[in-house]
Amino acid sequence: MYLPQEIIRKKRDGHSLSQTEIAQFVDGLVSGNFNDAQVGAMAMAIFQQGMQTQETVSLTEQMMHSGDVLSWPELDGPIVDKHSTGGVGDKVSFMLAAIVASCGAYVPMISGRGLGHTGGTSDKLESIRGFNVQPSINEFKRVTQSLGMAIISQTDNLAPADKRLYGIRDISSTVESIPLITASILSKKLAAGLDALVMDVKVGNGAMMQQLPDAIALAQSIVNVANGAGVKTQAIITDMNQVLGSTAGNALEMKETVDYLTGKQREPRLHQVTCQLASAMLINTNIVNDHQQAMVKIEQVLQSGQAAELFNRMIAALGGPNDFIENPWDSMTRANVVMDVVASKHGYINGMQTRDIGMAIVAMKGGRTANGQVIDHSVGFDRILPVGTVVNKGDVIARVHADNNDSAMQAKQAFLDAITVADTAAEQPPLIYQSVTVD
Repeated sequence: MYLPQEIIRKKRDGHSLSQTEIAQFVDGLVSGNFNDAQVGAMAMAIFQQGMQTQETVSLTEQMMHSGDVLSWPELDGPIVDKHSTGGVGDKVSFMLAAIVASCGAYVPMISGRGLGHTGGTSDKLESIRGFNVQPSINEFKRVTQSLGMAIISQTDNLAPADKRLYGIRDISSTVESIPLITASILSKKLAAGLDALVMDVKVGNGAMMQQLPDAIALAQSIVNVANGAGVKTQAIITDMNQVLGSTAGNALEMKETVDYLTGKQREPRLHQVTCQLASAMLINTNIVNDHQQAMVKIEQVLQSGQAAELFNRMIAALGGPNDFIENPWDSMTRANVVMDVVASKHGYINGMQTRDIGMAIVAMKGGRTANGQVIDHSVGFDRILPVGTVVNKGDVIARVHADNNDSAMQAKQAFLDAITVADTAAEQPPLIYQSVTVD
C-alpha cells in the first residue's frame, strides 16, 4: 500500500508507475482515497511526464474494470461504436449512430459531457425535455437490443473511475494529455463490450490536438491500446479548423441533426465526415466490403427516412417526445434573444478561431467552467457560414442565440473577433487528413 503523495511524487519525477501503483490510483478515484487535490496533482504529473504504452494499457484496463463491463450475448449482429475527441459543432454521433444501426449493426453509444470549449453529446441530448441520458444498464441494453442503437451518458456504474477523473481534468487544464485521453475514452468504450471502434481524432484550432503530429500520436496511442485489448479499432483524423456544420450550441445542434436526417439541410463538410466514419464502421464490422458499398447503404437509409425514423424512436424510447423529428422545438427551449452577426467588410472568410467560438458559448453558460454546473441548452450560434465563403459588408455570417442582450452583444463581438475576412481566398486544410491503423 503506497501513500497517494508517494505515487504522485514518482510520476511527477518522471518514473514509470507499476501496475500495483496504477491500480491503487484507480481504486482511490472510486473510493475517495485520492482527494480532489491529489487527483488534480496526479493528472498534472501525467500531463507533464507522459506514460509508457504499458502504463496506459494498465490505466485503461484498471479504469474499465472499476465498474460494470457489459456483454451482449443476446445480440445477433456486430457491436460497434464511434468516439470523437471533441470539437465545436460536432454533432456527428447522432446521425452516425442512426445510419449505422439502420444498416444492421448495433451501436451502444456511451457519450461524455462537454470538456473545456468542446460540446458534449450528453449535454446536447439533455436539450430535449424528458430525455433520460442516464437510464439503468438494463434499460440501455433493452433499447439497444430492440432498436439497434442507444446513446446515453456515462452511468455511475460504467468506468466510475474515469467519470471522476474526467470531471477533474476539465477544470485542471489537463484535458490534452494523450495517456489520459486514451485511457478515458477506451475505459468507457471497452466496458461497453464492443467488437469494433472507429475514432474521429480532431485536429486544428478547435481541437484538443491543434497540430497534426499530436493528433497522429493520439490516434496511434488509442489504436494501439484498443487493439491490444482485443477491440478492432481504426482512427480517422479530421479537420477542426472551423465549426463542423452550421450550428454550435446544444439545442441548435439537435435541430441541425433533425435537418440532416430528414434531408432538409446537409452541410457538405458535416456530411462528408459522417459518411467517412459510417463507412469505416460498416467495413470494420464486415457489413460491407468497401467504401463504395458503404456509400450505397448510407444513401439508402438516409433517402428512405429509415435513419431519421430510428433516431426518433430512440429519443422516444429514452423518455423524449414521440415526434421529435417532426417538431423538435416543441420539446426544446429557444433562446430569449437572437441577434445577427454581420460581416464588417467585403471579402473571403479566410479563417475561424474555432476554440474562441466554443469559449463564447461557454461564456453564455452553454458549457461549464466548474464541474457539475447547470448549463443553458438554448444558447449558441447558427447559420454559421463556412470558411471560404465570399461575403459582402452587412451579410449575415452567423446568428447568436443568447439569454439576454448583453450576453448576445458579447458573443457577437467574440464571433467577429474569431473570424478573418480577407481580399483573397486562402488555401484551406483538408477535411479528412488520414486513417490510422495498428502499428
